[in-house]
Amino acid sequence: MELRDSGRARRSGWLAAGGSALIGLAIGLVLFQTPSAEQPADATRAPVPAAIVGAPAPDFELETVDGQRLRLSELRGRIVAVNFWATWCAPCRLEMPDLEARARRYPDRLVVLGVNFDEPAEEVERFRDELGLTFPLLLDPGGEVQRLYRVLGYPTTFFVDESGTIRFQHVGLMSGDQIDGYLADLGLGG
Repeated sequence: MELRDSGRARRSGWLAAGGSALIGLAIGLVLFQTPSAEQPADATRAPVPAAIVGAPAPDFELETVDGQRLRLSELRGRIVAVNFWATWCAPCRLEMPDLEARARRYPDRLVVLGVNFDEPAEEVERFRDELGLTFPLLLDPGGEVQRLYRVLGYPTTFFVDESGTIRFQHVGLMSGDQIDGYLADLGLGG
């Protein structure tokens, strides 16, 4: 009888320790992923809220791989697909041609932005050239915009309507049909 009780107590101790560790991990993830009000996407800009579907898209300004500055709010009036990706991400590599095809199909109504997290410009340029991408690839050194949009994995894409509202978020690889579905819901295609 004593052996069973000590085994049960040992299991309870492990469960309590495991539960505490999970709670600590969850708190750490929330703190790490929650952008600070003092950390805007661009140090010269005012703080903006984290990305939420149905809310205005947090504005940001980043440099393209070609050295130009691009601000999200300057694209109002067009649908914008903000795609967070990395060169080493296999699903990102698979969906990029489909994003490129849609950017070419709707050049006057759709802008695709590829936001790359903290990789050297030369590496991003090689990736762009290898895949023949023509849409803007933005550099997010330090991941400030990624944190602002609470991106937890690659690829993650936000679809922003003409008024600047986030309408959809897709985490993971998108097929061409899935992209077409989001765009149709935003009034493109048919």
